[in-house]
Amino acid sequence: MEADQLTIGFVRRGYARAGGAEAYLQRLAKGVRSAGHVLRLATTDEWPENDWPFGQITRLAGQTPTQFADAFEAIRPAWGCDVVLSLERIWQCDIYRAGDGVHRAWLVRRREHDSVLRKLRGIFNRKHRGILRLEESLFGHGGARRVIANSEMVQREIVRLYGCPADQIDVVRNGVPVDQFRFTADSRRRSRAAFGLTDDALAVLFVGSGWGRKGLKFAIKAVEACRDPRMQLLVAGRGNRAEYSSPSLRLLGVVEDLPALYAAADIFLLPTIYDPFSNASLEALAAGLPVVTTSANGFAEIVEEGIQGSIAGNPADIDALTGALKFWSDPARREAARPRCHALAAQFDISRNVQETLGILLQCARR
Repeated sequence: MEADQLTIGFVRRGYARAGGAEAYLQRLAKGVRSAGHVLRLATTDEWPENDWPFGQITRLAGQTPTQFADAFEAIRPAWGCDVVLSLERIWQCDIYRAGDGVHRAWLVRRREHDSVLRKLRGIFNRKHRGILRLEESLFGHGGARRVIANSEMVQREIVRLYGCPADQIDVVRNGVPVDQFRFTADSRRRSRAAFGLTDDALAVLFVGSGWGRKGLKFAIKAVEACRDPRMQLLVAGRGNRAEYSSPSLRLLGVVEDLPALYAAADIFLLPTIYDPFSNASLEALAAGLPVVTTSANGFAEIVEEGIQGSIAGNPADIDALTGALKFWSDPARREAARPRCHALAAQFDISRNVQETLGILLQCARR
């Protein structure tokens, strides 16, 4: 084994085939392994063997977040890793990547849009209480030696809600394989035909699972308020289909070829209630699409208003969302924005994220 080669452990509970965290971890692992390091993954039985070709998998029990955290804590001292980076809330680790954001902050934002019944259910929800205990351990009691936040929004929330020192938190924004999302005029024509879009159709794209948090109901209201017969809302991902209906709505389910879907679209819309830093927004940006989202999305920190997209202060502000959709309905405006979107996305290629994350891993391992 080379002197600089590390055994790096990653931790992630569960698995979602279209999950942003899973896609990010696979991209990160590929880059870290190509740098010559040995990788291990601690996860549950849901993670498919074929979707982790990067090293050893340790399967742990744990149907709840706290049960999984307990199971990992039992093996952690003897796991044999030089450094452990967790993408899951656990009791302690070398580095915790807060890719899921701050649960306490999410609960506060959600209550602003919840019914009275859901608010009462949330108060007595055992799962929420368990997650908050894990966050307290990581952020408030020093369970994580270092924390990686994927936006300044998340960094501020951790400091404000848990008193974690700001100098213990590194901001490393998400990254995607930018080149995979570029398309040509020919590939765009083929993609639009494949998704049944006519030449005059105005395709507004929504990508994400967990439609309540992602703000699908606000997206539907905004598209309907535009009263543009050309406008269609294409939705990729998983959610409760029975809760959503509209003449403009097309529910596509999980789409395997997301680059082709971005190529077919005209505008990306994600009026999220809370998103630490939306991978889908970054993918859309890499495809050259203007992104309409909210200030509750950490991605909004990198966007210039009216240049690469538009930011609404509140997901329930349908007038703001409608105004943004009408603004970006102009094909000349979208065409002018495309190179600006490409240029901004190029700053967030996955290679940059891997390099910055690996630097933090190496720093922690050598202490």
